Amino acid sequence: MLNGLDAFLFRLFELTRKAGIDVSPYPMDHVCYRVATMERYLELAHAWRLYARVSHESIVNGRPISVFLLGTPLEVAGRVITCLELPAPKEGAPYPEGWEHAEFVIDEPFAHFMSRYDEHVFDTKGLTKELNPELGYKLPEGLQIKFHHLPLERVIQIEEE
Repeated sequence: MLNGLDAFLFRLFELTRKAGIDVSPYPMDHVCYRVATMERYLELAHAWRLYARVSHESIVNGRPISVFLLGTPLEVAGRVITCLELPAPKEGAPYPEGWEHAEFVIDEPFAHFMSRYDEHVFDTKGLTKELNPELGYKLPEGLQIKFHHLPLERVIQIEEE
């Protein structure tokens, strides 16, 4: 179910260090696993629900995205993971199956965070999100890191209220 998570995080942290971005002060909120088909999404969503304390599914841009709050957090690569994200594939934009990104909760304005990394080009499309805007950074090998201000568990609480 969580095959390759260790290798993914070690590689993600290695690429992040090589990029010169320091994520060490920030809690890692969750990791995201992409799938190529809706059938695979449904299969994994069912399997992950067996291990989750809470699962939440919402429709984002016309497709379901599930979040699983783990009953027992995972400890991988020196980090604690409390949530897993599983988006259904976007129609017309297939992804290869596998771990794709990790998200971190930062406690500073995005502009201040980005100013420390002037030589980097951040993906700012997510800054327009109404709830929990995010800042992204694309790493080699199709991996990403993202930054936001609210933990995913809090976002789910807000959505459910």
